[in-house]
Amino acid sequence: MAPSAEKLPSPEVKATKAKVSKQSSVLQDAIAETEVPYKYDYLLPVYPDLKWEPLEEVPYTDAGIDADPTYANLFRDASKVIELTPRFGTEIHGVSLKTLDTEQKKELARLISFRGCVFFRDQEDFEIDDQLALGRFWGTLHKHASTSVPRDYASRDLDAVHVVYTDYHKKPSTAFPATHLWHADVTYEKQPPSYTSLKVLANPPTGGDTLWTSNYAVYDALSEPMQKYLESLTAIHSGVAQAADSARVGQPLRRDPIETEHPVVRTHPVTGWKSVFLNPGFVTALRGIPTSESQAIMAYVNSLVATQQEDTVRFKWNAQDVAFWDNRTTSHSASFGYYPYRRHGTRVTVTGEVPVFEGGGSQQADFDAEVGLVRNKDGSAGGNYND
Repeated sequence: MAPSAEKLPSPEVKATKAKVSKQSSVLQDAIAETEVPYKYDYLLPVYPDLKWEPLEEVPYTDAGIDADPTYANLFRDASKVIELTPRFGTEIHGVSLKTLDTEQKKELARLISFRGCVFFRDQEDFEIDDQLALGRFWGTLHKHASTSVPRDYASRDLDAVHVVYTDYHKKPSTAFPATHLWHADVTYEKQPPSYTSLKVLANPPTGGDTLWTSNYAVYDALSEPMQKYLESLTAIHSGVAQAADSARVGQPLRRDPIETEHPVVRTHPVTGWKSVFLNPGFVTALRGIPTSESQAIMAYVNSLVATQQEDTVRFKWNAQDVAFWDNRTTSHSASFGYYPYRRHGTRVTVTGEVPVFEGGGSQQADFDAEVGLVRNKDGSAGGNYND
């Protein structure tokens, strides 16, 4: 006897059961992934309870200053060089990071300075010791006061490695609005980072992309009166909130948090271009102006960082890919939605110069001069809507 109509599951029930079954399968796959031998066990994250002294100022000369501006050595073995946008982001194929010589390392620093972020695919033999060595070639490595380090940090001298890691244990967070995901790293330090590298060791089947955007472009998007005004200001960058967040979840602080005053607009030592140096993660106020004005300016600048698309790239990772970026002139943002899969990477960060504003040029102005463009910012030329 056939079941009666009321005993038949509805299409909605069938769809729900299928969805639950698929979700269960995804979660089971993600759990299973963490239960098999893993090549990079020694780079899994730990939070050691160590105590470090406050950072002292260290000498810094940018390796890119005297590098060949044609990048002849760096591009010598490249099979393909892709400019991801006209002014921002470059992807290089065919070059082994493990075997870079001195001139290639200098030229890579220069390229990152001008292009903001540079990507290399399939660098499996570029191991953590190589990543550290390249960072040390460029300068003193920064050691983060609260984030995770590799499990074998003590035996292998890896305490300057920041481990990026999530798996099914870490539920997605919605604690911050999208604009607050954009940031530059540890800008509260007296000498914030210059160059940063990130190698991804394990990546979800899809998702886990990272986005970068140019703070040269943010400066160039401002009207001339606003540029001049911001050039006159300094901002308070604070590590206190980040330290409190770490303490709240039981992670030890290896160094006491600090607050530092930096110029809102800084001059890059290699390019000579000006960029905005603000980010919502660490800047608490602009010095010497009313709170309401400070908040309004920061909100406006943050909106430019989060929404300007002309000089923004979104990098889709594969395992063994490596990204480099200039922390002085870019902001970056994680993307989410890949839970419950594992994502694992190692980040190495170079201590840069003390930020200064010394005048300088504009990336946009130099680009416009190359193509003979006279740019209009007063709106009189009409709209620029385009698909």
